[in-house]
Amino acid sequence: MKERPRFPKGKMKKGIYVLPNLFTTASLFSGFYSIIASMKGQYEVAAISILVAAVLDALDGRIARMTNTTSKFGAEYDSLSDLVSFGVAPAIMAYTWSLFAFGRWGWLVSFLFVTCGALRLARFNIQIGIIDSRVFNGLPIPGAAAVVATGVLIYYKLGGVGHFNHLLVLISVLVLALFMVSNIKYYSFKDLNFFARKPFMSFVLIVCILIIVVAEPQIMIFTFTAGYSLSGPVWLIFKLAKKLPGMKGNGSPAAKQGPVS
Repeated sequence: MKERPRFPKGKMKKGIYVLPNLFTTASLFSGFYSIIASMKGQYEVAAISILVAAVLDALDGRIARMTNTTSKFGAEYDSLSDLVSFGVAPAIMAYTWSLFAFGRWGWLVSFLFVTCGALRLARFNIQIGIIDSRVFNGLPIPGAAAVVATGVLIYYKLGGVGHFNHLLVLISVLVLALFMVSNIKYYSFKDLNFFARKPFMSFVLIVCILIIVVAEPQIMIFTFTAGYSLSGPVWLIFKLAKKLPGMKGNGSPAAKQGPVS
């Protein structure tokens, strides 16, 4: 009996692209190091490691596209790395820093964050090329992890010491988890072209923002990440409000009555 070929649809390609996968590995390393730091109680180091992982995660995809080295292997490896760096790492950090005080609810909410992050990544992988690339369907998992990380940093920036066993942390982690698996649309920034010509004042504005970020990095980065996580729901509420009859000029009661004599 003749043995069937193992790969009937074509010969499997050997080898991987080194450069983009090195950045993905560095991102994975930062996420793993964050877990180690959380276990040691070094929460500021853990939070910074997650932010470093987010920067490296943003670079690996751009480098792969710029060098034409994208591959299915790289996409799958990137998703697995994201689950560790932006799912497991912030969940462990949040639990050891705050949520352990809530007993069963604390670790259940931490697990929900990891689960929703995994579901978010799986849904993103199967929706590539289906939905508009200018928006994300649900809060991206690096964005949710960045909110948790910058929340820890701003706590110590404002003079906090030790753990922060507050109900606000439990609610925030829960809401971020639900945002990830929601159908709320978030701007992806993928249509921004930094290599194109821009107005002069745009460059001045960018420089001013950078100066403010350098002056107060913890406060500004937390403001940006928290603002982005809320931008989707705010935009959704704004669009729903525009559809209400009372918000339209031609549909309002005063417009239907006509001019008053």
